[in-house]
Amino acid sequence: MTARRDVVLLGSTGSIGRQAEDVVLRAPDRFRVTGIAAGGADPDAVAAQAVRLGATAVAVADPAAAGTVFAAYTRHAAEAGLRQAGIELLTGPEAAAQLAARPTDVVLNGITGAVGLGATLAALGAGNTLALANKESLVVGGALVRAAQQRPDQIVPVDSEHSAIAQALRGGRRDEVARLVLTASGGPFRGRRAAELAAVTPEQALAHPTWRMGPVVSINSATLVNKGLELIEAHWLFDVPAERIDVVVHPQSVVHSMVEFTDGSTLVQASPPDMRLPIALGLGWPDRVPGAVPGCDWTRAAAWTFEPVDDGTFPAVELARSAVAASATHPAVLNAANEVAVAAFLAGGCGFPAIVQTVERVLGEHADAGRHTTLDQVLAAQQWAHARAQELLGRA
Repeated sequence: MTARRDVVLLGSTGSIGRQAEDVVLRAPDRFRVTGIAAGGADPDAVAAQAVRLGATAVAVADPAAAGTVFAAYTRHAAEAGLRQAGIELLTGPEAAAQLAARPTDVVLNGITGAVGLGATLAALGAGNTLALANKESLVVGGALVRAAQQRPDQIVPVDSEHSAIAQALRGGRRDEVARLVLTASGGPFRGRRAAELAAVTPEQALAHPTWRMGPVVSINSATLVNKGLELIEAHWLFDVPAERIDVVVHPQSVVHSMVEFTDGSTLVQASPPDMRLPIALGLGWPDRVPGAVPGCDWTRAAAWTFEPVDDGTFPAVELARSAVAASATHPAVLNAANEVAVAAFLAGGCGFPAIVQTVERVLGEHADAGRHTTLDQVLAAQQWAHARAQELLGRA
């Protein structure tokens, strides 16, 4: 029988965190949540989740939310009939990293944005297994993450694409791998030309045809920046050069990625588009969690199609490939400039094409920092990119 695992959920009230909660609650014999971390924008949601999961430690990034979280927890615990319930409350910008550094079986990092890097490094430094859904950790600090990793299986990818690759890699030796192939849905604007994107609204860009995600991830999917970030992630996760990582458009989102081997064989991982599967696998790796999601219905006729990325209309993937080749800080610059540009677009401060145009210009202006960098250099590059993108968009 598989031993029950203690789990810490970071970004617990976000999309990944809420789906992880569902996985855990449906498999109480497999997982027990001991701690959760959230920003604190919705104190009542944090408190209610802590009660539902039975978490004994809660980390909140916003110190001002601490009192409200504690009061809400007391109320929710009383309503649930938990007379002896209590929590340890950690607050401040480093609270999630502090929680991630505590001994546990698995830390699921579902924090959104580059702020998740600190928690990633803390979990790895403590020797905890890291189920990684925070793609910015590897994009911003890939070399730092690799240096902090203590064993080959310490990081388990939770992105559906990288989880698919990790599964397919079980079918052969690493020296037999020829290429990795990431699949992309194509987003809401698949098939459109560049000239057609000038008048795109945030509402249109947020309407992803397959996945239900947060606003930043949804916009990144619409620009295909997300595939560029995932290419960088795959480079660091699987130690494969960027030139041997391809992206293809697969609108059905059933094949989540593929591995091509040197003999011409290609192994694919296929499943319905449901993030609970890679989350469950991330928490249970290398074991699968029975019934995590319903499988494909093979009794119904279906067709899967694949097409190349239109790099002229969506240049973000090639920008990411060039960033990996340029220096260790160029990917951090790409991510930071994109964060600013996405925020500007969502606020009505720039058009949709300006997102990637801003990223490209900031990348072009960034000085080569070399292949070996420190955390301070990465953070400095991010800070510069944020400021430069704001200047270019008139938001300084």
